[in-house]
Amino acid sequence: MASIYLDHAATTPLDPRVLDAMRPYWSEQFGNPSSLHRFGQAAAAALEDARRQTADVLGCAPEEISFTGCGSESDNLALRGVALEQRKRHGKRHLITMPIEHHAVGHTMAQLRDDFGYDLTVLPVDGDGRVDPADVARAIRPDTALVSVMYANNEIGTIEPLAEIARVAHERGVPLHTDAVQAAGQLTLNVDALGVDLLSISSHKFYGPKGVGALYVRKGTPFVSTLTGGGHEGGRRAGTQNVPGIAGLAAALTLAYAELERHTAHYRLLRDRLVRGMLAIPDVRLTGHPTERLPNNASFVIRNTTGQDLLIRLDLAGIAASSGSACLVGNPEPSDVLLALGLPREWALGALRLTVGRMTTAEDIDVVVAALPGIVQALRT
Repeated sequence: MASIYLDHAATTPLDPRVLDAMRPYWSEQFGNPSSLHRFGQAAAAALEDARRQTADVLGCAPEEISFTGCGSESDNLALRGVALEQRKRHGKRHLITMPIEHHAVGHTMAQLRDDFGYDLTVLPVDGDGRVDPADVARAIRPDTALVSVMYANNEIGTIEPLAEIARVAHERGVPLHTDAVQAAGQLTLNVDALGVDLLSISSHKFYGPKGVGALYVRKGTPFVSTLTGGGHEGGRRAGTQNVPGIAGLAAALTLAYAELERHTAHYRLLRDRLVRGMLAIPDVRLTGHPTERLPNNASFVIRNTTGQDLLIRLDLAGIAASSGSACLVGNPEPSDVLLALGLPREWALGALRLTVGRMTTAEDIDVVVAALPGIVQALRT
């Protein structure tokens, strides 16, 4: 039986070169980077080297990078850190986001509204999942503390017009955060080109280790730490740093952008092959923007099926896929993202996300395209 992995949006395998970069910091250079002795200073040097490598990819100063435990933590620190400081300094208590954000943003924004008294504006998206920068401009008020718009959606792959949103936000003096977790390793992360003030990434989405992320905070952005303790990471994120994981993040990020053109060309070729094959099946729609989408993401809705049934049948055929966010496994309801696009329930229930990777082959895609018509027909009958 075939064994084909098409769930790279959920996580990617660790690049062996990244494992090699991490290996010394578990057993040989194991010191605490806050210690003053030679063991600690060797770890501190590795930490700062990783910070420089990460900053080089983002086009920012090393001191603007803080390492975290994951993308969700980076999002949480960004949103709460800016919201609380903006209220403290300027009395600002209005936040803006959109309905298709990852729950790390959506649930954090809702908690700031429900438990901390902030006003929250959730802007609509169009049928492709894009927010209109003009809607952002209209929503901004004198007391707006922060706008958060994700770079590319984790379920449908749609890329948002960040540079335009940054322009309208900055014209009114409002900082912009983006969840770039899915975009990292596939799209540019240059923070000046994007115009963002805060940006979150997670290592395991670009062939690095799980359990480590990073947060960019532009110098001068209002920010207070919401994870307090020993003042690590420039006071933004307390806690002894995961030196092996951080070394792995930096190595994976550097490799991803050194090899970006080769990998993304491979992804697009296979993604488009998947799309052509899937759309030949009756009552199947592509979700997300047809062109402004992640190179590796092919996402669909299949009428009169359910995502869970599709995944079970695919797994029995040796094919690993997803029905949307990996964080929503086991949820029988349509995803909030698909409902926000205006899809009817009978379509939105049948979500399927296929995300290719570096090791995916054209033969893998042919196997999947050949298997799916029979699986869909069996489920419908």
